[in-house]
Amino acid sequence: MRNLPNETRSNPLDRTPHRKCILTGEILSPEYLVRLAMGPDGQIAPDVRAKAPGRGAWVSVNRAALEASLAKGQLKSALARAFKTGALDIPADLADQVEKALERATLDRLGLEARGGTLLTGSEKIETAARRDELFMLLHASDAGQDGSSKLGQAWRVGSDREGQDLRGMTLPVDRQGLSVALGRQNVVHIGIIDRRAAERLSHMLARWLRFIGSGELRDDAEKKVA
Repeated sequence: MRNLPNETRSNPLDRTPHRKCILTGEILSPEYLVRLAMGPDGQIAPDVRAKAPGRGAWVSVNRAALEASLAKGQLKSALARAFKTGALDIPADLADQVEKALERATLDRLGLEARGGTLLTGSEKIETAARRDELFMLLHASDAGQDGSSKLGQAWRVGSDREGQDLRGMTLPVDRQGLSVALGRQNVVHIGIIDRRAAERLSHMLARWLRFIGSGELRDDAEKKVA
């Protein structure tokens, strides 16, 4: 099968297909990149789930770098080379579209995990799971109280026999109202992931989203059991 623009075959020993960033030249797993799709009339739009039909190109840069490349014309030139056409319609708010799409995809994933029973909400339930060493990931709303977050982090460290380590979970750039809507539950302040594969899925999506927005909360707390 013919490769799409900048979509390269991976090493035969590696079953994960890799993609090349059109701006940096890096070849990475798709979980670290964002696909940009071109519509029939040359419209460029983010395709963060990599499911849109037609041709696509991939970028690995954060929001600031994407905005700079758009302002300088570098993105248009790279897309023109990838798609072999200059008839492109790149929206001025492309970076904003990418950020919103990454947020939506991550929150949708959390909603699916909630319906699948792979996560817990409610401090008491999460603390119990943490002390039993059943927790794979710990997430906090942006407006979560410091005391509540610290208490759950401490329970996680004790339960996983890692006292003294900087294990506290991740604070998301979404408040409790946003998380409550995403999960279809009331007053979601903390989330505990109790399934290894769910934590792996969320780990990749969170890393890509937080890396794009340049969040200082990018951490490796989906670690001990996921790594």
